[in-house]
Amino acid sequence: MSIERRMDPTKFRWGVLIACAVAMLAVANVQYAWTFFATPLTHELKVSLAKVQWAFTLFVLTQSWLMPINTILIDRFGARLVVSCAAVLVGAGWIGAGYAHSLTALYIYYAIGGIGVGAVYGASVGLAMKWFYNRRGLCVGLVAGSYGIGTALTAIPISQMIAIKGYRTAFITWGIIQGVVVLAASQLMRKPPVGWLPPSKTTQVVKKPTKVKQSLVDYTPQQMLKSGTFYLVYLMMVMVAFGGLMATAQLKPIGESYGYDKYVFFAGLTVVNLAVPLNQILNGVARPFFGTVADRLGRYDTMALVFGLEALALVALTSLVIYPAGFVVIFALVFFAFGDIYSSFPAAIADIFGTKHSTTNYGIQYTAKGFGAVLGGPFAAWLMQKTGSWVPGLWIAFAFNVIAALLAVLWLKPMVSRRVKNELEVSMTQSITGTTTNVAESTTRAAGAK
Repeated sequence: MSIERRMDPTKFRWGVLIACAVAMLAVANVQYAWTFFATPLTHELKVSLAKVQWAFTLFVLTQSWLMPINTILIDRFGARLVVSCAAVLVGAGWIGAGYAHSLTALYIYYAIGGIGVGAVYGASVGLAMKWFYNRRGLCVGLVAGSYGIGTALTAIPISQMIAIKGYRTAFITWGIIQGVVVLAASQLMRKPPVGWLPPSKTTQVVKKPTKVKQSLVDYTPQQMLKSGTFYLVYLMMVMVAFGGLMATAQLKPIGESYGYDKYVFFAGLTVVNLAVPLNQILNGVARPFFGTVADRLGRYDTMALVFGLEALALVALTSLVIYPAGFVVIFALVFFAFGDIYSSFPAAIADIFGTKHSTTNYGIQYTAKGFGAVLGGPFAAWLMQKTGSWVPGLWIAFAFNVIAALLAVLWLKPMVSRRVKNELEVSMTQSITGTTTNVAESTTRAAGAK
C-alpha cells in the first residue's frame, strides 16, 4: 500500500510541498552561484567572459528547453523516479565542471546539470500546482521561492571555498552535497491520488470570490499551442527573463568592473559577497509574496505592477551602480521584482489552461527562460565588450519590462476574461442542447474569432 493511501492526502500534501522546497533549495546554486565561478574560469581556461558565459546559457537552455520532455516523463513515470535520476545529473554536472579542463567539457557538464535542475524544477512546481489548487499562487511561490533563496544560504561558504581552495574544489564538494539532498527529498514526491480534490475546491468560489480568472476546462498541450493567449504569455516571459537573467549571470562581472569584489562594505564582506545572498533572499521571498498578492489583487494587475517596478530599478541601476550602496540596494530591487515571474507565470498557465495538464503545459512555457538566457548571458556580455559599458543592456531590459507590463494589463487581462467567458458560454450551450463538442477547442476558435 502506497504512503499516500496510508495517510490523509490533505496532510500528506504538506510533506510533498516541503520535499519540493528542499530539492529546489539544493539545486539553486547551479544557477545563482554561477556568478562566483565566471571570473575564475576565465583565468583558468584563458578565454573571454563571453565564452565562459555560454556555459551558463547552455545550462539554462537544457534546463528550460528540455522541460517539456522532463514533465512528460514525470507525468508518465512519477516524480519520485524522475527526480531521483535528476539528483545524479545535478551532482554530476557540478562534479564534472570541477574536473573540466576545456570549454567543451565545461559546456557539456553544465548542460548535464541543467537537465537535472529542469527535472527537479518541473516536478516541484507541477506538484505544487496539483496539490494546492486553492492556494496556487502562494504554494507555487513557496516552492519557486526556495529555488530563489537557496543560494542565500550557501553564497558565502561557496565564495570563501573558491577563495581558499579554488573553484574546482567548490564545484566538486557542493556537487556531491546537492546530489545527495535532492535524492533524499525525491523519496517524498508524489502526485495526488486519482479522484482526490483539495479542501474547498468546490466551495472556494462561493465562499471567497477571487479576482483570478480560472479556466473551466483542462487544455492539453496540443490545444494550448493552438491558442494565441499562450504565445502572448510566452513572449512576456522572454522579455522579463532577459533583465533578471542578465543580473544573475553578470552580477559579479559588473561588480568587478567597479572594483566591488574587493571593496569591503559591511562586517568584513565585500560589496559583491553581500549583494549575492541579499539578492537571493529577496528573490526567494518575492515568489510567495507576489503569488499571494496575485491571488488577491489579480494575476495580471500584479504582473504589470511588478514588471514596472523592475523597469524602474533597472533605470536606477544605470546611474546608481557607481555607488557601492546603490549597487547593493538597486540590484536587490531588481532581484526582488524578477522573482515574481517564477510564481506568476506557472500560476497563470494553470489558471488559463487548467490543472490536469499544468505540469506539461508549464514545462512548455518554461522554455521561454532559455531565450531570455541567450539574451541575458552571452549577448549582454558581447554588448558590454562592444560598447565598453553595461548600460545599453540595462536600457534594453528596461524597455522589455515596460512593454511586458503594458501587455499584461492592456492585452492579456481582457484576453483571459474573454476566454473564461467563452468557456462558460460553450459549457452552458452544451448543457442546454446536449451536445458533446470539445470545450477547449470551441473556446480557442471563439477567442480567435474575437
